[in-house]
Amino acid sequence: MKVVVTGGAGFIGSAFVRDALNGEFLNIGIDPTELIVIDKLTYAGSMDNLADVSDDKRFRFHQEDIVSAQAITPLVLEADLLVNFAAESHVDRSIENSDDFIQSNIVGVQNLLNCSLKNGVKRFLQVSTDEVYGSIEEGYWDENFPVSPNSPYSASKASADLLVLASHRTYGQDVVITRCSNNYGPNQHLEKLIPKLISRLLSGEDLPIYGDGSNLREWIHVSDHVKAIAYVSVFGQKGEIYNVGTQNHITNLELCELLMGLVKSHSSEIRFVEDRPGHDFRYALNTDKLKSLGFVPTKDFSEGLLETLEWYQKNSKSV
Repeated sequence: MKVVVTGGAGFIGSAFVRDALNGEFLNIGIDPTELIVIDKLTYAGSMDNLADVSDDKRFRFHQEDIVSAQAITPLVLEADLLVNFAAESHVDRSIENSDDFIQSNIVGVQNLLNCSLKNGVKRFLQVSTDEVYGSIEEGYWDENFPVSPNSPYSASKASADLLVLASHRTYGQDVVITRCSNNYGPNQHLEKLIPKLISRLLSGEDLPIYGDGSNLREWIHVSDHVKAIAYVSVFGQKGEIYNVGTQNHITNLELCELLMGLVKSHSSEIRFVEDRPGHDFRYALNTDKLKSLGFVPTKDFSEGLLETLEWYQKNSKSV
């Protein structure tokens, strides 16, 4: 089984790679005899994330940009599965400058689709985000909900999703899409909300929160997310979208207060700052379709948050 993982040196991609090579997905049906990681190694990707599996004889790494067809083509030949994690993913950065987001998240995805279609890739899985739906005041999004992105980041991801679905409808390409809620866990980049709050708590700095902190998010541990991707890779129906979430809903203010309670000694205070443009208020996913494949998240949020905090406490000098 040849598996290609683009963006495999990032936070989520590397978690999928490690679990795939460590046999965590054997009962699902993923047992790679060859696993190729393609990553541009921007600020968000690091070979340190793959150190635990770098000596595995099945593992191959190539530093390449997914926008380059010449570089990608020989690496994906006759792959059984290509999982695309490669993306620019930070909303604030996309607001400041969207150029890289257009290149990686749209042009890069179209290139991967073309290379996969022409070179015998059996299944293409696009890792997307719940942010493509926009914001929902009440209730839950299912996979038939129309996309309505509110930031350059989410617009680029929605564009990629439409390209993926169009390739299935036009060419019959075997594709599936996952749209996941907010991820957390050890070793996440400090620009993301939970590690940013933890880092500032540990250094005694104030905690900046957009607006009044009432924005609601749904959190999933990265280990549950990559397991869900494995389920969709094997059992998902081609041309379909699968929401990935947990219904662990909490406001940003409540998240701050929860973390402050876990860090027993700190001098930090919550500081409300001007809200960012196009800030989505509430995310909430209906995940019945994913559950029908047999997936159930197992990581308790409070337990996972404590484990994440302890990891940053232990590794604060290296992040």
